[in-house]
Amino acid sequence: MIELDRGAALEAIAVEVRACTNCRLHETRTLAVPGEGSPETEVVFVGEGPGYNEDRQGRPFVGRAGALLERFLMTLGWQREDVFITNIVKCRPPDNRDPEPDEVAACAPYLRRQLEILDPALVVTLGRHSLGRFMPGERISGAHGTVRPVDPTTGAANALAFALYHPAAALRAPEIERTSYQDVARIPAALLQARARREAATTTAPAPSSAAEDVVTAAIPADAPDIRDLPEVPVAPDAAIDAAIDAAPHLALLATSEAGAADDQLTLF
Repeated sequence: MIELDRGAALEAIAVEVRACTNCRLHETRTLAVPGEGSPETEVVFVGEGPGYNEDRQGRPFVGRAGALLERFLMTLGWQREDVFITNIVKCRPPDNRDPEPDEVAACAPYLRRQLEILDPALVVTLGRHSLGRFMPGERISGAHGTVRPVDPTTGAANALAFALYHPAAALRAPEIERTSYQDVARIPAALLQARARREAATTTAPAPSSAAEDVVTAAIPADAPDIRDLPEVPVAPDAAIDAAIDAAPHLALLATSEAGAADDQLTLF
């Protein structure tokens, strides 16, 4: 799907979300918050639900927690426009309470369709409710900073999930904020691992049908080890980048060629 088609498809979902009455949350919302960001990004951030400021502006993560999320992104050389940001539920729960299971279920098709359109390599979960969607059964205290494969039924067909504390929790506890900065620093490693995983899946597909695809395939060394032979679940983020580079060194070369010369940042597209 080309960028224009993706953008139009995401906006069509946003229109539905803004008019949605599928659960009780529409009765108390000011504005629904569909999500926003780049339609061609490889990375999607998924939070819990809108707060006070988001409810009034119709945009995700625009309050104090959003400002901290932007600071997290800046440490990677990214801006919020480089990723896609959304939530498990699209309307603010009253008094910022936890979303109820039926409210999460009512919003689930919107998130699934967004992920189907974006086809991200990496889904970054923010907080325990998002964690529960993409890493069922895990606790945020143990899962933060780690990766797991995403269930394709979520809409992310071939992606890894990377767990973070919710920025709001980091604002309340300096230790969680320090830990979050350390975890965020591991996101490029997780993205590189996700790229390698997707690339490995591509090499098992039928022969390319175009000259451009032939060029991409030719760039993969014939003797490169199969990434699937490496331990994948769970993988410590600190080891992920080494594993990915050892398995597919051409991916590391690709990431380096895309990076800015001054700061060697990993780009998203």
